Order: sequence, then structure tokens, then C-alpha cells
Amino acid sequence: MTNRFATFLPMASARNLARSLKPNLRGCLGSLTITLLLFAAGCATAPTEYREPPPLAAADRSRHNLRIFERAWELVNAKYFDAKFRGVDWSATRVEYRPEALAAQDDATLYTGLNRMFAELKESHLAAIPPRRAHEFSTAHRASIGIRLRLLEGQRVVTDLVPGSPAAIAGVQLGWLVATRNGAPLKDSDTYFPKLGQPVTYGFLDEHDQPHTLTLEPQLLNFDQRESKSLNEECLYLRFDVFSRQSLHWLSEQLKAHATTPAVVIDLRNNPGGNLLALNVAVAEFFPRRVPVGRTIKRNGRERESESLSWLSARYAGRVVILTDHNTGSAAEIFSHVLQHYKRATIIGRPTAGAVILSRFYSLPGGGTLQVPIQDYLGLDGQRLEGHGVIPDQLTLTPTLAQRRTQQDPDLTAALQALSP
Repeated sequence: MTNRFATFLPMASARNLARSLKPNLRGCLGSLTITLLLFAAGCATAPTEYREPPPLAAADRSRHNLRIFERAWELVNAKYFDAKFRGVDWSATRVEYRPEALAAQDDATLYTGLNRMFAELKESHLAAIPPRRAHEFSTAHRASIGIRLRLLEGQRVVTDLVPGSPAAIAGVQLGWLVATRNGAPLKDSDTYFPKLGQPVTYGFLDEHDQPHTLTLEPQLLNFDQRESKSLNEECLYLRFDVFSRQSLHWLSEQLKAHATTPAVVIDLRNNPGGNLLALNVAVAEFFPRRVPVGRTIKRNGRERESESLSWLSARYAGRVVILTDHNTGSAAEIFSHVLQHYKRATIIGRPTAGAVILSRFYSLPGGGTLQVPIQDYLGLDGQRLEGHGVIPDQLTLTPTLAQRRTQQDPDLTAALQALSP
């Protein structure tokens, strides 16, 4: 989609990019306050693989870079939520970073330089997204074998697995280590992009350090997951990875189907945010009536209070535990903050990302996207969540490599203990 709604999303998060929607609302952590817009925002373009454009001649490259740089700088100059630019001389940044942008030999170098310029403002939700990532976010799919890795204690461990993906079908398990790709060790500076029709061979080590060499063919996959399972007769586990129309419908249906279940654990550890309208409706699923969810502040200083929106809500009345960590961002942070503030949920895990600003996405020449913070957010206590995040009621340590490899989940264990009589 070419239009963009205002959104709350953590900077540089894949899901944050979602798509651009037009002025007035949109919500992946933004301000989608109208039902119709919520459903419009739920649409992604058809999944297709990104195709690299042919390289540009030197003169064309310089002109191309200039168009992107000027468009990006002007958008921030006109739209950024703080007219004083957090005390930064924004005009001076144009002079400082323009020569570097003109000299960039490719998009990777250009966008890296743009984001160094934006980092001067020290704010989340301000990012230039290169064409490949913008395409993947707009389609909500990317070419992959279906694993998500995390570096722990110097090892790359599989921490997430897309159901039905090539890796899952081949038997890859959570907790396996990734040792090699196409026979070579993985490097921190790696810029490898899987491609359809080009099989890739990975070397894994299972939980017993037994090697597994698997050749897998990438597919276009959506990494945003939804999972529902009974932890025991007294507790339901729900995981969803983005605040969207689809996730909202799924959450409501799950809560209605398990209305008499005494407790629910909501896992937001892989949720970087999403649609504000979806957020406001999701909050209503846990209250008997509408409740305030915080205030947004525009560039002109005008404030607006938002409330939960109840449309045939489940009004779930059981106990609630929310799992969070540093990957919990934007709309997911507001959701956690609101339920914690009203003592409607116990938060367990690590502090959230602290990336909570209303933003909007704008197109850049050449297929890239610019995310610009357009409104600030104040929590129910009158304080910014930006830069601070939500502090859990019960802090837990980051799972160790050994725990990951044996698929232990200390956060979930702590949640069950907190819910036990």
C-alpha cells in the first residue's frame, strides 16, 4: 500500500515497517482510531521476492542519492514531532551529512549514512529503511528457511521456528546451534540474503552436540506467529507477534472460547508493536468498560487522550500474566503498561524496549521507506515510555545458552508459579 497511517513502532524492527498509511490513523503502535482504517491497515500486498535493481552509473548514482537524501531530510524537518528537534541543529546535519550521501556507492552505504544522521536525534521510530527491507515489510514475507537466531555466549542459537517452514519440516529444533552456512562459519558482518530457487546448506549442532547438515530451499515466509495452547487445566498460553486486525480477531476469539479458563499467559516477547486501533481494542478484551490508555502529543503541543474501544469484546475476567523482554516494543509496551497500571496483569520478564512514539511511514525514491515520529506518547502515570519502557513486576534473567539448548523457558516457569494458588 502507498498510503500510511500513523503508527507506534520500535525503530528498525521488521514488523514496524508494515506499510504506509495515510494521515489520521494507523496503528501498529500508532494511532489508528477508526475502525475502517484498522481493517484497511490489515492488508499486505501479495508476497513476492525482492529483486535487486541494476547498478547505476556514477552520475546517475549521485543524482539518485541526492533525491533520497533531500526527501528524507525534508520529511523529518516538516513532520518530526518536536519542532525544536530535541535541541539538535537540524539544518547543520543537512550540511554535515550531504557530501557522504552523494558519495555513497550503493543503497546499503547510503541508508547507513542516513541513519547515522537520524541517530543525532536519539529517538526511536526514526529510520530510513532500504528498498529490500521496505519490500519485505510491505508484503509481510521474506525469503527464508524459517529460523530466527540469537547470539548467546558467543554461539548462534535457534530461538524461533516458523511452523511449516523448510527448517521445521526438516526437523530443526529450537535450541540447535548454527555452526556453518554453505560450509563457512557465520560472521557478524554477514549480509547474506536467501533467494528463492537457491538452496542453502546449514551445519547445525543439536542439544547433544551431534552435527546435522541440512540443505534447505528458502520460501517466502511470514515470521509473525500466533500460538494458543493449554499449559494446564487452569491456564491458557497465547502468543501473538504483532498488533494487527488479524491478531486482534484471533485474540478475541481465543479469549471467548476460553472464557471460563481461570488464567491466561500472554507472550509478547516477540511483539514489536503494531496498530494502535488494534491495541485499543485488545485492551478492551480485559476490562468490563472503556478505560484510558494514555495521551498523544502533536508537534503543535495539542494533546489527545485515547481510550480502549470495545466492540463485542470478550471482557475476559480471569487472571493475566504478560511476558516481556527487550524485543517487546511500541504498541506491545503500551498494552503491557495499561494492564499493569490498572493492576489487571502481572508483568514478568525483562524491561521492554522503551520505543513508544507515534510514527508514520513515507515513501522514498527508489523504493525505500522513511519512518518518522509524528506524535509523542505519555503513559497513564504522565511519563514517557520512550527511552524507559515498562519495568516488569517480576524481573527474570535472560535465558542462558544452556537453557535455550534444552528448550527451558524460565519466564514461563515464573508465570506458572505466580499463578499457582
